[in-house]
Formats: sequence, structure tokens, C-alpha cells
Amino acid sequence: MKSIYFALIAISLYGCASKPQAPAATPPPSLPVVSIVAGNQTTYQEYPASVEGAVNVEVRPQVSGSLDKVFIDEGAFVKAGEPLFKINDQPYRAQLNNALAAQHSAEGAVLNAQLEIDKLTPLVQNKVVSDYQLKTARATYQIAKANVEQAKANVATAQINLGYTTIKAPVNGYIGRLLKKQGSLVAPTDVEALTQLSDVHNVHVYFSLSEQDFINFKEQYPGGTLGDKLKHLPSVSLLLTDNSEYSQQGKIDMIDGQFDKNTGAITLRASFPNAQGLLRSGNTGKVRLSLQHNNALVVPQSATMEMQDKVFVFAVADSNKVKKLPITIIGKSGTNYLVKDGVKPGDQIVVSGFDHLQEGTVIHPEPAPAKVAKN
Repeated sequence: MKSIYFALIAISLYGCASKPQAPAATPPPSLPVVSIVAGNQTTYQEYPASVEGAVNVEVRPQVSGSLDKVFIDEGAFVKAGEPLFKINDQPYRAQLNNALAAQHSAEGAVLNAQLEIDKLTPLVQNKVVSDYQLKTARATYQIAKANVEQAKANVATAQINLGYTTIKAPVNGYIGRLLKKQGSLVAPTDVEALTQLSDVHNVHVYFSLSEQDFINFKEQYPGGTLGDKLKHLPSVSLLLTDNSEYSQQGKIDMIDGQFDKNTGAITLRASFPNAQGLLRSGNTGKVRLSLQHNNALVVPQSATMEMQDKVFVFAVADSNKVKKLPITIIGKSGTNYLVKDGVKPGDQIVVSGFDHLQEGTVIHPEPAPAKVAKN
């Protein structure tokens, strides 16, 4: 009997030893989370822009002739009134001399007519001749005086044309390309100007806003009219083509009166000081506008994922289960998105390690380093 008893015990122990043990439950993954906070944030929007001098003048001849002299070189700085070009003035000096001669002749005719009046006046008084001759002499005198006025006008015109043979700078500025050289024939009807003169001590930077951007832009600042709003606009920055920022800040001082029908955009102008002449007409760049967002929700970009043109975050819900939520982005500040809705202050979202995370997965949330949520 004892042998049978021990055999049964051995079989029982062997059966127990051969049964597999149930695996232990996998612990939930530990993932870093951050709490959503709200605050006042500033975002920046950039718009393509073109630079023009405060004054851009086409220098054109006002009389025809041969270009005798060119006093300046391309790119030179000139002051208002400084001679730029000289047109051959000999024909115009001859015209002035002819006009002066005609004036002297007309003045002589006036004297002759006056003498005739002086001669006939006593004869008419003594009834030696009829007053008809005196009236005729007086009419001749008036005609002679009119001829003098006309001759003086011709002299003035000839003097003006002679003055036009020296072409002077109308404003201070920098000379552009010289499209005509010494010896060229020039005329007021020429298609191309002699050169362009740009006053760039201040420059105007033009850029355009879409209708929606313009509406958002207007809502940012107080004022009942656009004029009032212009007074409250902050300074703007200019980014050059190499993405460097121009050292001076500009001020928006003009909004176009209407939208462009073709593009649906409206043009704005910002003025920048340019005392050193670093900017020239024709420069391009970008105007950077700042927009203030009050009580905006801040979400780190690293905590978002894009899917089918939408942006999502994984929020920690009840029992530490994650829930995928779509968010509406209204701007960007540093490495953070500014969010309009989809989450609320105090919500916890996963900031990394969610590439293969599924809706409803239980996680072990761990506070992420504070630097993740900073701008």
C-alpha cells in the first residue's frame, strides 16, 4: 500500500510541475505629458515685400538735341539742383537772340506809333486833319504794344528752352543706369528716360494682405477708423533676401483705398529710415508683422501629429486612457502652436512616444521637463 501511495504522490507532483504559469500583466508604458496652459502670446507673419525710394524720379529731357556732356556716373549721389546732363545749346541761343531782336523791333514800332500820335494830336485839335487819322495812329500804337508783349513772351520761352539744355537733379538721391551716352540724340518723346533718380534717405516698403489676413489684422488694434488704427500699429521688421533682419524698424503709414480685383489682396506701405543708404529702390524682402493673441492655449509642436490635413494631440483621459483630439491652430510662437480649440487649460497631453499609440491605450503619465513647454 505504501508503494502505491508514494506513486500517486509522485504522479501528482509531476503533473503540478508540468503546468505552465500564467504570464504577468504588461505594465502600461510610461510617457511624458505636459499640461496645457493659456497666456498672452505674440506671433509673427511674414509677407513678400518690395522696396522703393521715398521719391523715384525719371530724369527726361524737355528739349531735343545732342547730348554734349554727362556730369555724373551711375550710382552717384547727387543733390537737388546739381547739373546732370548738358544738351547742345547753340540752336537755343540762336532762338533766344532772334526773340530778343524781334522784341527790340516791336519796341521800336511802339515808339514810332507814339511819335505818330504826338504829331497828329495838335493837327486834329487845330482841325488841320480829321480825327480819323489820329484814331488810326492810336490803333497802330495798341497793336505795336501787343507785339511787344508777344515778343517778350517769345523771349521768355527761348530763355526757358535754353535753361532746359542743362538738366539738373530735381531732388537729392542716387543716380540709376545711364541709358544715354555723350553724343546721343535725345528728345522729350523718347521712350526711355535718361536715368532714374531715387531719394532713399527714407524708403517705402510695399506688401499685400489677403482679405482674411486684413480682417484679422484690423481686429488686433483699437480705433474706430483705419486712420486711428494706423496710430496704434506696432513697428514692423524687414527681412532681407538672405533672411537677415534690417537694423531699423519701420512703421505702417498707408493702407490702399481698395482691394486688387485680380488678386483679392490689399496693399500696405511701411516706411523705414535709411540714412546709410543700405536699401535701394528695387530691393525685395519680407515684412514681418507681429500679432498679439490674448489667453491663447499653448501646445508644443512635438506633441502634435498630422493626419488628413488635420492636427491631433493625445490627451490623457479618465483612468489614464489616451484620447486623440483634433485641435485648431491659430498661430505659431517659437516651438509652440497657439490653439483656438480642441483642448482646454489643464488638459494633459502626451509630448513624445505616441507614434504607435492607439485610442484608449492606458499609459503611465510622467511630467515632461519644463523646457518642453517653453517658447
